[in-house]
Amino acid sequence: MALRRFFGFSDGELMRSDAKPCSTLTRQTAAIFSVGGALGFWVLCRLHYGPRITTPRSLRWAACGAVSVSTTTALLVRLFSPECEPQNIDAYDREK
Repeated sequence: MALRRFFGFSDGELMRSDAKPCSTLTRQTAAIFSVGGALGFWVLCRLHYGPRITTPRSLRWAACGAVSVSTTTALLVRLFSPECEPQNIDAYDREK
C-alpha cells in the first residue's frame, strides 16, 4: 500500500486513464536500477579489492548490487508512487 495518504500527499483521486499501471512501473524501475546497481557495486568491488580482484568475486558483488538496488527502488516506487495507491490499483492494475 502506498504511504502517500499517510504523509498527506494524496487526495484520494483516481489517476488519468492513460497512466502506467503500478505493476508495470514497478517492473520497469526494478529492471533499470538492477543494471545501475550491478555497475555501481562492480565499481565498488574494483575499488575495494584493487589488484586482488577475481572474476567470481566481482560477479558476486555485481549480482548483490543488482538485487539490492532493484528491490529497494521497486519498494520505494510501490510505497510512494501515486499509481500504487489502492484506488488506482483497483481501477487500472487488477485483472478484470
